[in-house]
Amino acid sequence: MDTVDICICTFRRDSVVAAIRSAAAQALPEGHALRIIVADNDEAPSALSRVRAVETPVPVHYIHAPARNISVARNACLDAARDGWIAFLDDDETAPPDWIARLLACAEAQGADAVFGPARAIYPASAPDWIRLNDFHSNLPQRRGGVVETGHSCNVLFRLAGTPAAAFRFDPALGRSGGEDTDFFFRLHRAGLTLAICDKAEVTEEVSPHRLKLSWLAERRMAEGQHYATSAGKARPVLLATALAKAALCTAAALPHATNRPRLAYWGLRAAFHLGVVRGVVKPAKRDAYGS
Repeated sequence: MDTVDICICTFRRDSVVAAIRSAAAQALPEGHALRIIVADNDEAPSALSRVRAVETPVPVHYIHAPARNISVARNACLDAARDGWIAFLDDDETAPPDWIARLLACAEAQGADAVFGPARAIYPASAPDWIRLNDFHSNLPQRRGGVVETGHSCNVLFRLAGTPAAAFRFDPALGRSGGEDTDFFFRLHRAGLTLAICDKAEVTEEVSPHRLKLSWLAERRMAEGQHYATSAGKARPVLLATALAKAALCTAAALPHATNRPRLAYWGLRAAFHLGVVRGVVKPAKRDAYGS
């Protein structure tokens, strides 16, 4: 019997209740058992009452992992997981009942050790059209040159049993700035694990109003570029030259769209990512974004 541990790291969010309920509703293939691990990253065990209030037939293992450092919470989940499969779901996300089954099927079909799925944004009615049209807040796993080199922990399933993943941990130095998951999966890829994408294994996340601003998106894209630069393991001169060229191209592409806000934002934020790569090559990211 293979165990699938669905891990939810939480920090002062009521939405963790809906996340737990959706995790508990997973319909797993025969031969798989489900367990839920909730790691509370608050200094006080503030999520304990929320977790205990959820009635579910699936075992829910609560861990108090204080530090306001998401890497600490993720590592507590890894320490508590059994030697099977482990999945991560954010505490503001929900998953359909076939989420894990789809990820498992993709892993088997592609011979993958880790599988990433999309995290689709659900926008409030107040969301500006230029954000909604570009769908800036959805998190879609990427292939570079046809290869999946890394991914995000908002929707992932990976194997612990019989792989080097059991010995890996998230870097606490990145636990407040973000990018700890990108770094973690880059290292798994370099260790020889096969990473894949399952486009049909979607989860959803409601977008908070404070994230519906160009300033928030630009800062996020810059940070993503910095994290990519520090985690990719590529030659710094090559990375710097490539990022500068791409930033210039994106800026040039944005100029003809000065009066078309959706296209201007699209190219402008792509430029921000590549400028973040430049900054990451010059100076590693130091950003306290946990909880945003």
